[in-house]
Amino acid sequence: MVSVLKIVDLHAKVEDKEVLKGLNLEVKQGEVHAIMGPNGSGKTSLAYVLMAHPRYKVTQGDILLDGQSILALRTDQRAKLGLFLGFQYPVEVPGLRFGSFLRTLATEVRGDKTPLSQFYSQVKQNLARLGFDESFLSRSLNEGFSGGEKKRAEIVQLMVSRPKFAVLDETDSGLDVDALKVVSEAINSMRGPEIAFILITHYQRILKYVRPDVVHILVDGRIVKSGDYSLAEEIERKGYESIKEAMTNA
Repeated sequence: MVSVLKIVDLHAKVEDKEVLKGLNLEVKQGEVHAIMGPNGSGKTSLAYVLMAHPRYKVTQGDILLDGQSILALRTDQRAKLGLFLGFQYPVEVPGLRFGSFLRTLATEVRGDKTPLSQFYSQVKQNLARLGFDESFLSRSLNEGFSGGEKKRAEIVQLMVSRPKFAVLDETDSGLDVDALKVVSEAINSMRGPEIAFILITHYQRILKYVRPDVVHILVDGRIVKSGDYSLAEEIERKGYESIKEAMTNA
């Protein structure tokens, strides 16, 4: 059965500021959705709300996974159901070995019982694909990593997690062209009926390499327009002001 993530009339606030204002979205396994929008439109807020960030409070609406509400579930519970978030700004975790963290992801999130030697053999292949050598497994998670290395390390985590729904929050930010191609190739290699991607981005550039099935424009906490890849091209040419003007004149 194809899993479906459905967001219905979602309103949310952080502290006293309303950041999502009636957002609706439906994503099925196997699809790639891009969410674009100007700064402050609610893109990162959506990602955080999906993964139950404690600072964000849902005030109205629902998030359904295969028809069941997940609003009452903790972050780890949502992860076990198949949700993954790649952060815009991955944090450093001194003392937690990257290799140990990846093993915990596999065993705790998806119940992987692969023998240790076989598991790390596969991980090393994933590392090589992302341009890492195996010495990174012994380093603390993200500590001393460059911005690009942190983003590529998130993709390694994604490959180990094998979620149903991967939310990637501005994974392209801070990547040079070569790193962007490496990350995009890794994402494309994972595309298939078992996983959906929600690519949150401000610019079109990652979408040139990872072509989405649907593009959504998020403005002021709501999705105001959806279309195919040509919508991203329109934003590249005209900017977000054209969308805002159309909303004003509607």
